[in-house]
Amino acid sequence: MRSVTYSMSTSLDGYIVGPDGGFDWTVPDEEVFRFWIDEIRGVGVHLLGRRLYETMLYWETADEDPSLDDAGREWTALWKPLPKVVFSRTLSEVQGRARLASGGLAEEIERLRAEPGEGDIAIGGATLAAEAAVLGLIDEYQVMVYPVLVGGGIPFFARNERQVELELVETRTFGPRVVYLRYRVAR
Repeated sequence: MRSVTYSMSTSLDGYIVGPDGGFDWTVPDEEVFRFWIDEIRGVGVHLLGRRLYETMLYWETADEDPSLDDAGREWTALWKPLPKVVFSRTLSEVQGRARLASGGLAEEIERLRAEPGEGDIAIGGATLAAEAAVLGLIDEYQVMVYPVLVGGGIPFFARNERQVELELVETRTFGPRVVYLRYRVAR
């Protein structure tokens, strides 16, 4: 059965964006970007909320940008063909290999887990991930922690979540600044 993973970058105080909506502190250096390129290779389908979908739209046409470097081209070559499911109450259409969710989150995940296919079911976006967490649908949490305190904003973890026991699977330090933590839900 395909695993459901929630991966995002976060500030040390637990926010994916600051109170002003900014997340410029998450711009990855070359080493971190290479890590995300390698990670996306293991994803079979990506579930996104509207805000993250709109942020990631750049990558649908990034290969047309003459200033894009080799790593950016490699990411684009992996991202563009990746199937995506967008959860939105306001969008009426999406671009590229994306489709709007036709059902609720639990229904979509159940259907995707039942389909033949390789790779994880990745969730991006804190609001969507919070719903999946409340429903007990997340199998792994992958957190890239940046050394900044932003003091508020959108939290990585929902504040109304129940207690969930986790098993540490992997840690990695990138240079002197960024720490990656990967936890599996203990079942």
